[in-house]
Amino acid sequence: MILESWTEDKLLNGLVTVLQPRHGYRAAIDPVLLAAAVPARSNETILELGSGTGVASLCLAARLPEVHVTGLELQQSLIYLAQKSTVHNGLGTRVSFELGDILTPPNSVQRSKFDHVMANPPYMAKGSGFPPSDQQKAWAHVEGDAVLSDWIALAKTSIKSGGTITFIQRADREKEITSAFSGGAWHVIIYPLWPNNRAANAKRVIVHARNGDGAATVRASGLMLHGPSGRYTKEADAILRE
Repeated sequence: MILESWTEDKLLNGLVTVLQPRHGYRAAIDPVLLAAAVPARSNETILELGSGTGVASLCLAARLPEVHVTGLELQQSLIYLAQKSTVHNGLGTRVSFELGDILTPPNSVQRSKFDHVMANPPYMAKGSGFPPSDQQKAWAHVEGDAVLSDWIALAKTSIKSGGTITFIQRADREKEITSAFSGGAWHVIIYPLWPNNRAANAKRVIVHARNGDGAATVRASGLMLHGPSGRYTKEADAILRE
């Protein structure tokens, strides 16, 4: 796919500039929240699966100036924009993007072990719903040949001992993720993202799993995204801006 035009968008209160297609899939708040949920520290390495235009990778690298992030993305046109964004933000020595598929990742990814893996995979299961007519949006929203279990499998084989995996996903697919971490020494935290009150169902969840901490599944109180006025809560705004 050839991109005819793109926009420059500011994130984290202007700290990060990302280039995105003017038409087609455009990132919302989910990759920013994902990047904020990864417990990376100085000199650690992070792999992002399905990195798109690089929003989560760039936000994480900007937040933690001594980490190294690798993004794996299927669409060459999105890698092109992600690489341009990386140079624009002065992160070329710490953020890189690889062309490849979840099912057949490049050797550079297969041979590496990372401290953390993060992903914002398609929310709709393969064959469900009505995919957007725009092909780029369809790839972002609906699973292709690689289904959610494939994303998790690659994440599990890509981390070091004691490493973490962080996914953001639709809340009704939470059990698909947590069941993938059963039967081993995985400490799993489920972090709901509430729309405006805890009486309503959360639409999104962040699922965070650490290898080697002992088997447990914990549900956190989560994050309230919007207040009664419809604006972001102070807590959500602090994450999205700061």
